[in-house]
Amino acid sequence: MSVSLVRPASRGPVLITGGAGFIGTNLAHRLLRTGRAVRIYDNLSRPGAEHNLRWLRAAHGSRMQVEQGEVQSTARLREALADVGTVFHLAAQVAVTTSLADPRDDFAVNAAGTLNLLELIRETGRRIALVFTSTNKVYGALDDVPLAAFATRYHPAVDLSGIDETRPLSFHSPYGCSKGTADQYVLDYARGYGVEATVFRMSCIYGPHQYGTEDQGWVAHFLIRAQQELPITIFGDGRQVRDLLYVDDLIEAFLLAEDHLPEITGEPFNIGGGPDNTISLCELVEQISTLNSGPPEIAYGPWRAGDQRWYVSDLRKFERATGWQPKIKVEQGIRQLHQWILINRRVAPVARVVGS
Repeated sequence: MSVSLVRPASRGPVLITGGAGFIGTNLAHRLLRTGRAVRIYDNLSRPGAEHNLRWLRAAHGSRMQVEQGEVQSTARLREALADVGTVFHLAAQVAVTTSLADPRDDFAVNAAGTLNLLELIRETGRRIALVFTSTNKVYGALDDVPLAAFATRYHPAVDLSGIDETRPLSFHSPYGCSKGTADQYVLDYARGYGVEATVFRMSCIYGPHQYGTEDQGWVAHFLIRAQQELPITIFGDGRQVRDLLYVDDLIEAFLLAEDHLPEITGEPFNIGGGPDNTISLCELVEQISTLNSGPPEIAYGPWRAGDQRWYVSDLRKFERATGWQPKIKVEQGIRQLHQWILINRRVAPVARVVGS
């Protein structure tokens, strides 16, 4: 028997865990502009989080609620969930390098924190929609995909337009393990407990309010380093390929996912720019050279364990479910982010050296 969809506007406030991060900031801004009540739950540990909150408060004032807390804190998170109708669970430890240095904390935040949230949602007995952001790292290094090396990029040596959701999971690094564990818990709670939830296995997201200080912020990181006239370190040969998704397109996907729950409950989706929005590290450096009227200084480091030489999302499953397609092309999105960084560089934290 089908379940009638409760429209989001009638569901109560939206809770965004990790809402002071770059994706959360853009999502909160979009929701608040449309008149929805938003509650941000964040521990404010990420560089740039305070800047993002100040910007949101200046734009929206008291219409936005902010709760500072950890996802491992049962009492604080229970209070934040009290009357919400939708949760976008973005809070995470996102750096592979940090996970290698402290795997226990990585697990505590990503895996145990997500399980804590799921149990608290179940405890309410209410219908709360959940969109969880996972990662393409759950597929591992993709060593079985044969690649041909070209001057500036790798390309599959077989007919393969993208990685789809039928690919077996293969966790690599503590970060891959913790996010993959959370990913599977969310899907299991949807199937086993009826939690209205879906999982986004995301590729490289970029856009304004991203300060490029973590592993997943490599596009902003490269742009910021170049504008600060600091060297950029590339791990590997720079021909690694990723599909980039501008954050505005991701927000559209979030809202479509919310609208299409419960039909897509229990389903994972690979979300990125897809085959039409790919770029290699070398090609990004070339574009930065054009934008800055000169090449940045480049240093090379060794390949990192588990680094995917080629990852492109197959978007067809989510497109069939919702009609979504990315609209902002890579070149346009990079120009927009470059301009945002130019305007906001006085508040941008100095980016530390990371890879892709």
